[in-house]
Amino acid sequence: MFDCRHLIIATLALGLVTPALAQATPVKVALDWTPNTNHIGLYVAQAKGFYEEAGLAVDILPYTDTSAGTLVANQIADFGIIGPLSLFTQHTAGADLIGVYAVVQHETGRLVFNDERSDIQSPRDLDGLTYGGFGTNWENALIGSMIRADGGTGDFENVTLGTSAYEALANGAVDFTLEVYTWEGIKAELDGDAQRAFVYADYGVPDQHTTMLGSSQAYLDAHPDEAKAFLAATQRGYAYATEHPDEATDIIIAASNDMLTDATFVRASLGSLIDGDYLVGADGAIGTMDGAKMAALGDYLLDIGMLVDGDGATLESGPDYSRYFTNAYLPQ
Repeated sequence: MFDCRHLIIATLALGLVTPALAQATPVKVALDWTPNTNHIGLYVAQAKGFYEEAGLAVDILPYTDTSAGTLVANQIADFGIIGPLSLFTQHTAGADLIGVYAVVQHETGRLVFNDERSDIQSPRDLDGLTYGGFGTNWENALIGSMIRADGGTGDFENVTLGTSAYEALANGAVDFTLEVYTWEGIKAELDGDAQRAFVYADYGVPDQHTTMLGSSQAYLDAHPDEAKAFLAATQRGYAYATEHPDEATDIIIAASNDMLTDATFVRASLGSLIDGDYLVGADGAIGTMDGAKMAALGDYLLDIGMLVDGDGATLESGPDYSRYFTNAYLPQ
């Protein structure tokens, strides 16, 4: 059977859809974390000269404690790597933040526990156990809804550990945690830590574009050509990384300022993003945000009380989710 993904990727890699600007224009991009494979298209586009060819001088800003969504909404950065929760909650509260590019086409997160735990067979078995987490209301809402969807009460102990949660899980100090399969999950596999997992979508949580690029409407309105050029070159970068994973691995490691040193791990992580149809969907989608998927997630967040307006009031009815994102600046 003919796979349309390869034709799309090849076309993008050749740069046939990248518009050029008359002169180089600065563009600032904020990261959501230190460099990792979710960012690989940005670094590939920069290293291969795709941004330069598009007439852009792109500055990938170092990660800071200020969220990328906040930097974008306040026009300190023109684009930023954000998650859907940040997009929905910040936009609902009045922030000028809009999704413009789906880095991944479906959910990369999962709930994990050690394989030896025969007492954990479904989410309801997590009632009363200890979760090693990251200190956000989203985690409680997500896990609680999964447990209740499986017939449990949703009552569990929550210990905030940050990234130490993964070590705590491995040594049995906590019973379960959340992870990104394409990063922490791959690391666990390489380290020989046998795990089992519950996939969110199996327990009432809509599939989502776990990682995306956001911008502000103010920037898009003022710089539509630059936005289109940036997203076309970025799309080309992710396509190139998908077709040339070994080279892309070398590029992001070289650009990471020694934050990434394990080439085997980075390459395996990128491989999982490619093989799992995350960067390029099974239908060939690359960068495109799915309206039905966004609306379903918005309704889920509404139902669990995560959408709060600028006055601090919890929304009782769903807003127009089409205003939260746009595909208009992607190559058509």
